[in-house]
Amino acid sequence: MNQIKIKTHKKFKYTNYILSALLLIIDYLAIVFAEQSAFVFRNVIVTDGGTLHVPRLNFWVVFPLLYLLFINIEQLYNRRTQFWKVIEKIFHASLYAIVAVVIVLYVGKIAASTSRLFIVLLWFFSFIYITIFRYILKKILEKMQLFQIPVLIIGAGKTAELLAQGIINDVGMDYKIIGLLEDNCVKKGILNHFPVLGKFADAEKVIRDTGVQHVFIAAPGLQQDKLTRLIYKVQPLVKNMGIIPNLVCVPMGGIEVESLFNEKLMLLRLKNNLARPLNRYIKTMFDFVVTLVGTVMISPVLLFIALWIYKDSPGHVIFKHMRIGKNGKAFPCYKFRSMCVDAKAKLEELLETDPEAKAEWERDFKLRNDPRVTKSGAFLRKTSLDELPQIFNVLKGEMSLVGPRPIIQEELERYGEYVGDYLMVKPGITGMWQVSGRSDIDYEERVLLDSWYVRNWSVWTDIVMLFKTFKVVLLRKGAY
Repeated sequence: MNQIKIKTHKKFKYTNYILSALLLIIDYLAIVFAEQSAFVFRNVIVTDGGTLHVPRLNFWVVFPLLYLLFINIEQLYNRRTQFWKVIEKIFHASLYAIVAVVIVLYVGKIAASTSRLFIVLLWFFSFIYITIFRYILKKILEKMQLFQIPVLIIGAGKTAELLAQGIINDVGMDYKIIGLLEDNCVKKGILNHFPVLGKFADAEKVIRDTGVQHVFIAAPGLQQDKLTRLIYKVQPLVKNMGIIPNLVCVPMGGIEVESLFNEKLMLLRLKNNLARPLNRYIKTMFDFVVTLVGTVMISPVLLFIALWIYKDSPGHVIFKHMRIGKNGKAFPCYKFRSMCVDAKAKLEELLETDPEAKAEWERDFKLRNDPRVTKSGAFLRKTSLDELPQIFNVLKGEMSLVGPRPIIQEELERYGEYVGDYLMVKPGITGMWQVSGRSDIDYEERVLLDSWYVRNWSVWTDIVMLFKTFKVVLLRKGAY
């Protein structure tokens, strides 16, 4: 315990301040690089408008300070959160900052002499550079194990395991788990990598001995009176305390917290985001624009895959399979054909002769070792490229880029009480299931993921899902 005490007090005493200073410096450099890039690209693109000149005071001081101000307002120097959330906050900060830049230009009466293209490019490059610079810095610090904020986790059950996994796997968290407090035995898993420093009753002693100033209580099963006493004990001893309430998997996107002061109650207002017509309209417009641009860009890839499939297994290149869409309406879901032309007959024969395959099919509606899959189809399935033709379903208004996994009629009953969430929206080419392990997770969890997505939707969630899909496809995790 003494070693932990020395380590926490000496090495991490000024971690918050140093890390904030490093982030401020890296953000300033990113903004200056963005200004320079915008300056160069504008002068290259606009050849007949003369060379743009930006006053040095604006270039080195005014514009960067405006950006840093809004980055600070978004709490990106004093709050640790997941990196996808950091990116969202950077986007907001860069947008607000560029509006402030325009206002400054008009107030200073120099807007007429400042290129509009420069302003647009400055916004674009600032968002990209700040994100990349921060990510690289966080990765370097994580690799060197520098300036990570020590945190104590109270609890060692499933919730604590998920919390620890989130801290370890996300570069934006900046936390170093120094140990756990748990009344019961710690099960095998990721938590076994951390020392158990005591039980819940030892919280005050452990906090004083280690000097840790950040504590997460991850024990949602703890009785309310015990949890209340624990909070009252811990809170005066630390700077920051986080609590995971007994609301795991409850849709909390867009949550609003209201304090009923006299009654000493906390009211949580939950929104079902895709139940709102305006949000569905925004999602439809986002899908159409992104898909239209994406289809033009990947058209050579689509043509190459189509030729490969035909050469490998002559027959129809596109396979149409009836799926259930919004409001229960059936539609033909397009895929590149990945199976032999007589796949239906082979499946019926297999299910009649192989009990294990029949049980797997009835459980998951998929087969891990499917004999019907062609050589080209095996690759397309592994990389999920077989689903690319679904972009035409999106353009037809039958599917969305992100949403619940499209299912067949027989699967509807598997959704049980959550079937309303599925039928409320269009199914997606990708979604929570695809980025969370795909075929490695069971059907019940898949249903909960689809329901969670519908109730927590935002445009930013869709953007994050699309980027995560690229990562999952490259790693080929959970696909078969």
